[in-house]
Amino acid sequence: MDPSQCLFCGIVTGKIPAKKVYEDEHALAFLDINPRNPGHTLVIPKKHFETILDMGEKDAGKLFESVRKVAAVVMSGTSSQGISIGQSNGQVAGQVVRHVHFHVIPRFANEGPVGLEGALPSKKIDDESMDKIAQAIKTAHAPHSHKEPEQEAKKPDKRHKEDIDFNF
Repeated sequence: MDPSQCLFCGIVTGKIPAKKVYEDEHALAFLDINPRNPGHTLVIPKKHFETILDMGEKDAGKLFESVRKVAAVVMSGTSSQGISIGQSNGQVAGQVVRHVHFHVIPRFANEGPVGLEGALPSKKIDDESMDKIAQAIKTAHAPHSHKEPEQEAKKPDKRHKEDIDFNF
């Protein structure tokens, strides 16, 4: 995506107004215009990245430092009893704006569901399949991930993920 067409990049540059609640050298936080609760805040990197997989470790780490700071002030500022932090990558995961962002949502004792576990049903997966999935994840090469200059690329595993049924 061209950053000049990105909604969140427009907020970073000030071309698009937002209710900003936090800003540092690397990140910006502002209230979500479709809040799930009062104080629902989005935290974004100032630099355009479409997904978290496009970020290097240092940029991702700096962003998460900001997410932690924002979570603390949102919880304090809203007098909430908890915080849900959500982040989606790609359209099928529910990412609407193609700029990495974290949702920091204050949670209150009088509401539900408790979290993502309440929204997505659990799946019954047998132990053998769990072993195969764990092995596939441990040996996977992340083809879309940003590689730090000092890292060497991992060689892909010779097994094929087609050997594992991910449709549970």
